[in-house]
Amino acid sequence: MSKTKNTCDLNTCFLCRLCLKDWKPAIALNRSNIKIKRGKQVFREGDEVRGIFFVYSGKIKVHKKWDNEKELIIRFAREGDVLGHLGLGGTGYYPVSATAIEDAVICFISMDFLETTMSVNNKFVVGLMHFFAGELQESERRMSNLAHMSVKGRLAQALLFLQKQFGINTQGFIDIELSRQDLASYTGSSYESLFRMINELLADGVIAISGKRIAIKNESLFRTLIEGY
Repeated sequence: MSKTKNTCDLNTCFLCRLCLKDWKPAIALNRSNIKIKRGKQVFREGDEVRGIFFVYSGKIKVHKKWDNEKELIIRFAREGDVLGHLGLGGTGYYPVSATAIEDAVICFISMDFLETTMSVNNKFVVGLMHFFAGELQESERRMSNLAHMSVKGRLAQALLFLQKQFGINTQGFIDIELSRQDLASYTGSSYESLFRMINELLADGVIAISGKRIAIKNESLFRTLIEGY
């Protein structure tokens, strides 16, 4: 992780989209742009909270220790998204980790500047509240699915959600590269179970695979798998 020249356009990220136009020069003075190589961490679970991050480019996974050897991926973040907001809860430490799954550039602002920004930018505060509410609803839905939905159903829902979040590339594949282990961690399943489900869906022509990319070939069947949950 290393600082880079200020490449942020002051328009893309969550903060810049919602703050007052007259506040953008203050953001430019108080931000730090940081270059993150693929596989490197933005912050680690248990690190002291020093500020909040916004993704300018690249993709990041947000994950939490499940037990001594496993992790659960909470969400993925892309350009414009927020990172580190779960550290605002008052404990003073990040409850999750964030790791780049491709080279990324992120923008960091300190807690002091964040608090000043919130006192000045009401639209940003309202947007942040809506974001928190959406995150809570999604977290509750995923926890319910972990308890009640089959591995195949969780995989179908995860791929549909990723397709909605990242779109598809010109070849028709979901525009994010994920290892099988990361996909298992995102669906809350074992690698072996996920591997079997992928092979089954592949054999049935429901999905297609190219390297670390997956395409949904039968979206209606996927939606059938998650109905009722």
